[in-house]
Formats: sequence, C-alpha cells, structure tokens
Amino acid sequence: MTAAIACDRCPARPSRRRPALDATELLPIIAVLLVVTVEFGGHALLQFITTRRGTLTPLREQFFRAGHAHAGVLLILSLVYFLYLPRAEFSSGVEWLFGILLLVGALAQSGGFFLHLAIGTEGRSSPGTHLTRTGGVLIAAALIALAVGLIQNL
Repeated sequence: MTAAIACDRCPARPSRRRPALDATELLPIIAVLLVVTVEFGGHALLQFITTRRGTLTPLREQFFRAGHAHAGVLLILSLVYFLYLPRAEFSSGVEWLFGILLLVGALAQSGGFFLHLAIGTEGRSSPGTHLTRTGGVLIAAALIALAVGLIQNL
C-alpha cells in the first residue's frame, strides 16, 4: 500500500473529470435505452398474440397494444425533441426541466395504459387512465414550451 505524499513542487495532475453532461446529452441516452425496453415489450406482445393466444382478454390486449405503441412513438418523439431543444436557447436548468417533463410524461402516458391493463375494469376510469391523462398534459406542456422557445428565437 502506498501513501500519497503532498508535494508543493510537483506538477499538478490534469483533471480527468469530464464536465457534467447537458440535458440534451444525457436525456437522449436515457430515451434510447428506454426504446430497448419497448422492443422487449413488443416481443412480449407478440408472444401473447401468437403462442399464448387467450392469455390476455381482448380488453387487456387492447391496452397492452396501446401502451406499447404510445411508448415507442413518444420515445422517438423525445429524441427529435432533444435535437430541437438547444435551438430554443433556454438556460441549462430549463432544458433539464422540460426534457425531464417530456420523458416523465411519455412514461406516464404509456405506463397508464399498462396500469389500467393490470387493475382497471372495462368502462370505468382507473388510476391508469388518470396517469395516462396526466402524462398527456406533461407532454403537451413540454411541447408547448419548446414551440414558444423556438418561436422566440426565429
């Protein structure tokens, strides 16, 4: 075991730390990794409608399809969103806020379909349908904010 010795005459070591990632660098990475989970969901859905036919009721299959489709489309939308976010010239904190708002909204909207699939009943509202609606509001807020930022920077 070697002990570190302080030396006033020794040259300083260059820092190996990379600066913190921006929202438009980290959040797209998260979105791409989440797309992989959508692919696994697609595989599961395919099994349910081919080899495990009848495992899901028609209503549950419908909500599985809706949750899966919304997740995929909204995550791809988020990747496009992150390309345009720097053009709005928001502060770093605002970019983080709206980027996270969009991803949380996408997860909430698609996740609500899966939650309703698990605990909901036909013809009735459930925590899943409330979560889906809340996700839609969050997505709309993030998209409107981006549109306003882009318009202001024309």
